[in-house]
Amino acid sequence: MHTELEWSIQDVARLTGTTSRTLRHYDDIGLLEPTRVGGNGYRYYDTDALTRLQRILLLRELGLGLPAIAEVLAGARSNDDALDTHLRWLQQEKLRIDRQINSVQTTILKLKGGEQLMAEEMFDGFDHTQYRDEVEQRWGKDAYARSDSWWRSMSDAEKKEWQQRAQTLGADWQAAAQQGLAADSDEAQALAQRQFDWLRGIPGTPGGGTTGPTKEYFVGLAEMYVADERFGANYGGVEGASFVRDAMTVYAERNL
Repeated sequence: MHTELEWSIQDVARLTGTTSRTLRHYDDIGLLEPTRVGGNGYRYYDTDALTRLQRILLLRELGLGLPAIAEVLAGARSNDDALDTHLRWLQQEKLRIDRQINSVQTTILKLKGGEQLMAEEMFDGFDHTQYRDEVEQRWGKDAYARSDSWWRSMSDAEKKEWQQRAQTLGADWQAAAQQGLAADSDEAQALAQRQFDWLRGIPGTPGGGTTGPTKEYFVGLAEMYVADERFGANYGGVEGASFVRDAMTVYAERNL
């Protein structure tokens, strides 16, 4: 049993996902002493001890060994100061991981949809310089520089808005295909125009710039939606992918 602000070693082990053996080891090496030891030999921990344990576990997440952790804790001015530092690091790490999640999700969506992959999307949240050679080899130095500069110039809100626009466009294509619209219908051609405008707004990729995609590129991209069944599955199968291809082809014949 524990009092209002005191927890037994079993409670702490359960709450933190560690083990009683680990907590006893922390005590043996002077890293985390229990607040008190009961007459029955049970160890109990108060909120100050739990705060110190939280710091220990955070530092372990950073990859520090126990001796290094002991040095950090001994040099810290206060729990508040140390936790402020931890909090800032965790917030920065969360932002980085969120960017990586968005990057991977975008890559998956584009691979499934047969859309043009972009360097700055694939590696947002990663170390860009680490993969620069690979990206430049695939897309070219100019493509990397232009797309990287464009993506970095956008705010987080602008990036999310752009990603949402791409996802909405994909969903609207699928809905139109399911409705059985004709490829040359006003609705289908409006979607093809949105597809064209979306590609035109991406610097550093084929079709990016003020003029927009060429007829050859636009039609070739449309054919890719049908060429691979993985892409067609995202439009309801071959029939849905064929609708997207036909609508884009009609648009290209009329406008490009």
